Amino acid sequence: MDANELLKKVRKIEIKTRGLSQNIFAGEYHTAFKGRGMMFSEVREYQYGDDVRDIDWNVTARHNKPFVKVYEEERELTVMLLIDVSGSRDFGAVGETKKEMMAEIAATLAFSSIQNNDKVGVIFFSDKVEKFIPPKKGRKHILLIIREIIDFQPESNGTDIDMALRFMTNALKKRCTAFLLSDFIDSHDYAQSMQIANNKHDLAAIQVYDRRDSSMPDVGLIRVRDMERGVMRWIDTSSKSVRKAYDKIWYDRQQKLSSAVVKSGVDLASVATDEDFVKALLGLFRRRGMR
Repeated sequence: MDANELLKKVRKIEIKTRGLSQNIFAGEYHTAFKGRGMMFSEVREYQYGDDVRDIDWNVTARHNKPFVKVYEEERELTVMLLIDVSGSRDFGAVGETKKEMMAEIAATLAFSSIQNNDKVGVIFFSDKVEKFIPPKKGRKHILLIIREIIDFQPESNGTDIDMALRFMTNALKKRCTAFLLSDFIDSHDYAQSMQIANNKHDLAAIQVYDRRDSSMPDVGLIRVRDMERGVMRWIDTSSKSVRKAYDKIWYDRQQKLSSAVVKSGVDLASVATDEDFVKALLGLFRRRGMR
């Protein structure tokens, strides 16, 4: 992709996703993702009903009457985007490609984050960590992230979510809010690492899938390519047993994902590439905001 084409794509995504983050997601994001705790704001005179544990004894002694410390929520967060860049993200049979939708979702989350003055970082992963962008603030940093999301070319095509989650858990010492964006086409067991990551951080999972990931149409004999292993083969889609086996693969994958998020307490949003991701993200934010 040449520089001019890349800049046009970045600008197009910026206009769409920044508008969404400002007009739709700003309040929902602020409610759904809490700060790290409470920070000191000021002292004031003691009022009836104040907690005596908040009395500032030094100030009280100086003024000869009780004063209490006032705290406010520390809103600033560190947000990490874990983005699956494996070969299967390039698939797009119905709607846009998974890569394109992941880019729009990631950009919307990033712009929603900077509306809240949060730091944003990215981990691009396949079956290894392809690139780590440390968290920073500001629009310039967000545009750098979007350019990378659009144009990044991984060295490997495989997927290892377990490895990516373990890397984040070890690399980030302070608690962060993390979004895992993937189609979850992964043969590795990631349930334990998901639970560990969510215990240390605040993890949410977003599954982006194509309708053809879940079912195979009856279109006769076709040649298909495994985008992660590079293997080509012929498949007779008119065979009921073949389509049934394909459906079983999808079912087992979804059961694996469902079991992992339930055990780990991670919130999950699933969105197809021919759907509007706004509804899925709003649902995710509102579920978290109700806690």
